[in-house]
Amino acid sequence: MANLILYYSRKGQNYVNGTIKSLAKGNTEICAEFIQKAVGGDLFEIDTVKPYSADYMTCTAEAKDELRAKARPELKEALADIAAYDNVFVCGPCWWGTFPCAVFTQLEALDFTGKKVMALMTHEGSGLGHCERDLQSVCKGASFGRGLAVHGADAAKSETAVARWAKEQV
Repeated sequence: MANLILYYSRKGQNYVNGTIKSLAKGNTEICAEFIQKAVGGDLFEIDTVKPYSADYMTCTAEAKDELRAKARPELKEALADIAAYDNVFVCGPCWWGTFPCAVFTQLEALDFTGKKVMALMTHEGSGLGHCERDLQSVCKGASFGRGLAVHGADAAKSETAVARWAKEQV
């Protein structure tokens, strides 16, 4: 069984336990690497051509505007085909209840027929939001595993939980 771990992660200013902190590595990237370590597979980072603001509060406003507009930001690099994969882990931070719009830019370009899709979302209190419902509407033809919400501030300490969850999914 071949695994793909798609992820969007934010470095720099992030909301962590009620304060803004600068992170050298984004919480979602940490969790995506835990998945890869647990079950193997290819990591693919989703990154936008136009970067989001380095300022956390400005970034949240940009993300809200994108969501309202149903924007699909241009990606620096995109996968055109996932035929070689059986399982696709979709990982990202919770931005206004779902994945960043850039994640949907990538997902909408792919054929999920016969794939198993699982959501991992890092958050500071929102859990999975409505990301699983959103994945089901975008990833046509896929089956879906159970999602996992990881408290962002605890991402670095979540390896055991993430590994257990990932192994249960494949």
